[in-house]
Amino acid sequence: MGQKKYYSMRVGKNPYSSELDLPIFIRLFRELYMDFSRRSYFQEAFGDYCADAGEIPGTLGLDIEAQMFLIFRKRNLWPIADKCSAYSEEDLFDVIEFIYDYISKPIKGWFHQYDNSWHYEKFNKNEGLQEFRDKINLLLKDYKNGFELSENGEILIRIGNGLEGLVTNDFPKCDPKNIDNRINTAILKFRRYNSSKEDRRDAVRDLADVIEFLRPELKRVVTQKDESDLFNIANNFGIRHHNEHQKTDYDQAIWYEWMFYYYLCTINAILKLVKNRSSEQVL
Repeated sequence: MGQKKYYSMRVGKNPYSSELDLPIFIRLFRELYMDFSRRSYFQEAFGDYCADAGEIPGTLGLDIEAQMFLIFRKRNLWPIADKCSAYSEEDLFDVIEFIYDYISKPIKGWFHQYDNSWHYEKFNKNEGLQEFRDKINLLLKDYKNGFELSENGEILIRIGNGLEGLVTNDFPKCDPKNIDNRINTAILKFRRYNSSKEDRRDAVRDLADVIEFLRPELKRVVTQKDESDLFNIANNFGIRHHNEHQKTDYDQAIWYEWMFYYYLCTINAILKLVKNRSSEQVL
């Protein structure tokens, strides 16, 4: 069941109904972090305290602050619950990705009656990852223009406007080196948090190169004019070549996004058409 939208959100009178700002997002993140901490989802990595045995190190050792400095080359990140209120956006996203790497769900342990706490000895990494990802993404989707934590543990720009299927749907597999890997690399390059205009232009160029590789197959499923139009976009808008005849006086942020999804849709269609034609020939 989806989260209910109450009156002020439904009628557009709530300033936070469309997006969260950083202070509110940090506050919600802290509560989420504390919930997982209370349920011992960090015990395997961060360790535990026992009234009898004292400090019990986790997989990160006893000095987690030092380990975080080694990883991020930043101070004042640990303890997370105490320090997060002063985090920058970059700090917060670093820590979210860090938590994803080290969270695990406790599944077997024993209850210590003296200090009224559980000490766990068996954990399920995948279940912990999935639960954290599901819950943090409910917050990330409403932060600014929207983000999401990927299965690989990277914070990416969230795709909206009905285009989600293009980046989550599996393309027909046909050539891992020249097609499949290039598509996945382009998608990641385009969606990565803080991706630059150059990164996005490179992602569009990568997709144009995939279409170039598919050109022999393309001739079998589209008209010559359609084929020409596909390459005119990349060649005349400063994507693949550089010369004095190219158009450069356009809003790159808007047009790179349009070209990226246009090429992604085109590749998906070409691969499906080629697959269908091959199936028909077999029949």
